[in-house]
Amino acid sequence: MTVYFIGAGPGAADLITVRGARTLAACQVCLYAGSLVPRELLAECPPDARLVDTAQLNLDEITAELIRAHEEGRDVARLHSGDPSVFSAVAEQMRRLDAAGVPYEVVPGVPAFAAAAASLKRELTVPTVGQTVILTRVANRATAMPDGEDLATLGRSGALIVLHLAAKYVDRVVDELLPHYGADCPAAVVAYASRPDELIIRGTLDEIAGKVKEAGVLRTAVIMVGRTLGAEQFRDSHLYSPEREREPHVC
Repeated sequence: MTVYFIGAGPGAADLITVRGARTLAACQVCLYAGSLVPRELLAECPPDARLVDTAQLNLDEITAELIRAHEEGRDVARLHSGDPSVFSAVAEQMRRLDAAGVPYEVVPGVPAFAAAAASLKRELTVPTVGQTVILTRVANRATAMPDGEDLATLGRSGALIVLHLAAKYVDRVVDELLPHYGADCPAAVVAYASRPDELIIRGTLDEIAGKVKEAGVLRTAVIMVGRTLGAEQFRDSHLYSPEREREPHVC
């Protein structure tokens, strides 16, 4: 039997992938983070599936549930919000399953930053303005950041920076990025992206912290800072340029 780490998407129940929904519908056990995964998704599970909310479980308890289901001969859906490749804490679960000899697969999902960009109606990579996106977070009570990955260092690139799990520390984010991006740099915060209670906050870097605090946003939000958020005058992409050489289409 197999454990499937499934990206549940950013919040809207219909933003799970077709593969994710089909896999979920075929699993007899589903472990999900009740505080993050939309309850509507659980309707995709078989009627007799065992549902386990992991919100109050630690890593060892979650691993035990996965191994137990495997030993019972049941496929397991491990639902994670967003996409498993970013800030999902699947790496340590995989490590334990490897040690236990339990097979697993990963089904990607729509990440929160992609949903936030869609809500902002923005492409994050714009020709001649910015072609790099940095996904990161800040260290506070969570695991410390590796050397060289602090905001002051990352900010020197001037690339569009996307911060997860940082809304509570927006003052610190602004202080560390201001020297590199400038007070007038476009910034945005999207809370609960894709959900009915989604909230979009736009502004410049020097004013975004005040707006975030005024709105009372503390969690489940993505912070974006970078020139591409406000780009209007830029060169068209070479992808569709009439000057680009195209290979002849062969039927």
